[in-house]
Amino acid sequence: MAVTIYDIAKLSGVSIATISRVVNGSPRVSEKTRAKVLEVMKENNYTPNPFARSLQFDSMRTIGISCSDISDEYMARSVSNIEKKLHEYGYDYMLFCSGYEQASKEYAVDLLLKKKVDALILIGSSFLGSGDDEDVAYLHKAAESIPVFIINGYLKDKNIYCVLHDDFNALYEATDRLIKSGRKKVLFLYDSESYSAQQKMAGYEAALRDNRLPVDGNLKLKITGTIHEERDILLVRKDLTFDAVVTTVDELAVGALKYAKARMLKVPEDISIVGYNNSLLACCVEPELTSVDSSVKELSKMAVVKIMECIQGEKVAHKTVVKGQLIRRCSTDF
Repeated sequence: MAVTIYDIAKLSGVSIATISRVVNGSPRVSEKTRAKVLEVMKENNYTPNPFARSLQFDSMRTIGISCSDISDEYMARSVSNIEKKLHEYGYDYMLFCSGYEQASKEYAVDLLLKKKVDALILIGSSFLGSGDDEDVAYLHKAAESIPVFIINGYLKDKNIYCVLHDDFNALYEATDRLIKSGRKKVLFLYDSESYSAQQKMAGYEAALRDNRLPVDGNLKLKITGTIHEERDILLVRKDLTFDAVVTTVDELAVGALKYAKARMLKVPEDISIVGYNNSLLACCVEPELTSVDSSVKELSKMAVVKIMECIQGEKVAHKTVVKGQLIRRCSTDF
């Protein structure tokens, strides 16, 4: 089997971007590293031909994309924006919907690697699992071969790049505004333990503390069912007392709206509700939802731009954070 640029990068202990710089004669490589890479190329009889070089050295001009569930609006919008931006650069993509199980996520990444894609985009922090070493080992291994880009998740590695929405400050602002508008019992609804959800929860808790309100564990509720199941769960929880709700996704905020209607509570007079992602749902309910715009379009396009810079051998920041925006509508009175 012919040796590829991925093999040379692994044998040299450097990134593909560094190999690109060496082959291009870039001055942004130390002489020690250049000599090491050239020696590995010589030992393995690796010589990029002109055609391969014109396509970024063995490149298939294809990016691998994996998301957990393409029916999820956030992920669907992300894939759509990635596709459009990739085509601007003349690149195609392979998409694999992995689901949420650890084994299926690992399988998706392994399959895309076998297709010799030039880089990998993972949409959402669910690919990090709990964040434990065991859960992310497959990502570190993938990064030994190609650049890995994670949208809205963070993992430290020299060949892993993360494009993030500022979930902490977005939820901090939403919670802080609710409290300053007179709300004292803010319920936090979430649907996963992902990195993104953890950042949102941390922002929520920080806003409570800064406003000298207690962080009440009873006011943090994980719900993974349907919108109607969420409504019913809230209805039977007689121990819950709250006058505002912040959520990690708009679907949970819609469930809170249905709960308010079932209880004959006025929104926002009796209860204020804030969603997250500024999805179509936010405008399809009555009253329309105040929601945090998660910048999915900007994040997706930025990830592609960073990939192209990486492939060209340019220096790319390992963590890029995009500030969120709170879109105020009728479900709040601030």
